[in-house]
Amino acid sequence: MSVKEKKKNKKKAQKYDCLACAAYCCSYTHIAATDRDIARLAKHFNLSEEQARKKFTKKGDKETPRVLRHQSDEHFETICMFIDTDTRNCTIYEARPKICREFPTQKRCGYYDFLMWEREVQDDDDWVATTN
Repeated sequence: MSVKEKKKNKKKAQKYDCLACAAYCCSYTHIAATDRDIARLAKHFNLSEEQARKKFTKKGDKETPRVLRHQSDEHFETICMFIDTDTRNCTIYEARPKICREFPTQKRCGYYDFLMWEREVQDDDDWVATTN
């Protein structure tokens, strides 16, 4: 089976719709930004790599030396700086980091299951369930 076929089958097997979500995964504290990701962001914004590194990333930890900066968020306290907090969509989708390109890696998303259950219970299709 080709890589393309595997990806197609993986998408079919998913039990959630990221476009119906409030971008919960984008609220993760450590969204890794590799040197290649920073180069992609620099090109996208017509900046030098050093400018992009300073503007869009901050020091992470030993495992993830650089991570994307966050912005305030009404639902999750903070969220990736590239999320449009009104639409809950990524504003740099074509230039997003590798970790975001590879996500999701599971067939199910616990947050999505929780969100859909809360929306049903609240009888509100736009409800944003928080985990606090």
